Amino acid sequence: MKIPVPDYILSITPYSPGKPLEELEREYGIADSIKLASNENPLGPSPMAIEAIKNAMLRLNRYPDGSGHDLIRKISDHIGVSPRHIVLGNGSDEIIGMLAFAFLQPGDEAVLPNPSFLMYDIMARGAGAVPVFAPLTSLSIDLDLILERITPKTRIIFLCNPNNPTGTIITNNDFDAFIKEIPEDIIVVMDEAYIEFVRDQNCAVGYEYMDNKTPLVILRTFSKVYGLAGLRIGYGIMPAAIADILNRIRLPFNANSLAQAGACAALEDKGFIEKVVSLIHEGLDFLYDALDRRGIKYFPTQSNFFLIDVRKDADDIYENMLRQGVIVRSMKSYGYPSYIRVNVGLREENVRFLQALEKIMA
Repeated sequence: MKIPVPDYILSITPYSPGKPLEELEREYGIADSIKLASNENPLGPSPMAIEAIKNAMLRLNRYPDGSGHDLIRKISDHIGVSPRHIVLGNGSDEIIGMLAFAFLQPGDEAVLPNPSFLMYDIMARGAGAVPVFAPLTSLSIDLDLILERITPKTRIIFLCNPNNPTGTIITNNDFDAFIKEIPEDIIVVMDEAYIEFVRDQNCAVGYEYMDNKTPLVILRTFSKVYGLAGLRIGYGIMPAAIADILNRIRLPFNANSLAQAGACAALEDKGFIEKVVSLIHEGLDFLYDALDRRGIKYFPTQSNFFLIDVRKDADDIYENMLRQGVIVRSMKSYGYPSYIRVNVGLREENVRFLQALEKIMA
């Protein structure tokens, strides 16, 4: 191909999502496989959300509400911030992209923990910026190392809390000290995709720092605890001035009508969310206990997924688990050659995972 492409685009490694169930069953001829690789909600959407989506389907000949009025109002009431601080996205991924497009130019720098969510790196490179990596310390984001990597070229800092793929958190005390050190011309992005699963009361929660002088953007999603991953809907909470900029470049109708209807209803179904969180916490405790009894090392989490040290090649374990009809995630490409990541499923899925892992480890 002779079409010129910038080197910074060619430097991007495409994002590789978890293998779909349909692909596994097609390739291996397996039925009734399970997927514990993409940190999805095993219970699916709430019944209220499903009903709202069904009703919205009758109006698919109409464009969505481009302003997202009803959903933004629901989020405003839920979080307790003004609607002018909220921007909807086609998943929170899109807001990461909008931030990079609006505030990064070729040669700018974006500081990000490593490893963490891959889209920070991809979107920064896509804008021509230079990703500057700060390695984790004991699987946790090291805010001191983040600070050390700030230069006059730094424009955005990406943080994931709890961090994906490690499930560790940033504490209130650490974030208090950190945010005070950030210059006012640098945007701090706090990605809280898994915040609803946190059990540690010392975890920093982004919107509590909205009054700080440093511009702070908090990302939330309906893909995880709300079970709407297939509809791609998320949002950002940010200073009104940043929201105004993003709304200038936001694609029209970026939040589709089914997603808006489902998300509005999901926010109202508090009983269902409590059920999901309880299931995840019970599942984690069950898996921890089972792995302890088998002498398999794991790393406790504040999310709905966690890391396991299989003490063998993680890619080999991943492939062998596929043959058992169980999809997990190898962490070899993240720099952890003997770790796999698994998310909590239904009780019977957790049991099947343990049986498959025990068979393969033996």
